[in-house]
Amino acid sequence: MIRILLVDDQPIIRHGLKSMLESNTDMQVVGEAENGQRALEQLAQLQPDLVLMDIRMPIMDGVAATGAIVAQSPTTKVLVLTTFDDDEYVSQAMRLGAKGYLLKDTEPEDLALAIRAVHKGHTQLGPGLFEKVLTAPPEPPCSTAPPPELAHLTSRELEVLHLLASGANNREIAEALFLSENTVKNYVTNILSQLRLRDRTQAALLAQSLFRAQQSI
Repeated sequence: MIRILLVDDQPIIRHGLKSMLESNTDMQVVGEAENGQRALEQLAQLQPDLVLMDIRMPIMDGVAATGAIVAQSPTTKVLVLTTFDDDEYVSQAMRLGAKGYLLKDTEPEDLALAIRAVHKGHTQLGPGLFEKVLTAPPEPPCSTAPPPELAHLTSRELEVLHLLASGANNREIAEALFLSENTVKNYVTNILSQLRLRDRTQAALLAQSLFRAQQSI
């Protein structure tokens, strides 16, 4: 039995997918989440074999969630199912550990076959997406030295950044560090300014890559 966690911000999509997937005798939907943050919160308890992941969602999108899930539970496979085939989404998701990327116009039978293949460890890409992965610009050479901006962060801001990388929201960060949520918001705002990032998703992705690099040294 393949245990599946559905992650999509549209309830009607999750309901349809659940009905379709559970018509297969070897598949069980063990949970649903409306965004990447909720998926992370359920990961340890549900222990899914596979996460069927949308891309554009509020709070935490599918790209950031993919990286966090792979880091938190390496044995859990992530298969992206979305309407968006942007080059950046495809290349980032695969780079962060997704085992497949399909579009929502995929036939039900093909989706079931892809889920079984990903569960067995194979990579699955929808029509035309393989070329997007091949032609994606290479990542810049990885430097073991952190970016100069990171040196300007205080020890408390680094703690907040670590928790951001783990997928924690402001309330959870506040509880972990015994701070008020407003104080956490101020720390996050300062971190984004120091690192010249647009939002907390970019901060989480940067932090995950930096901390993984440090652990591998």
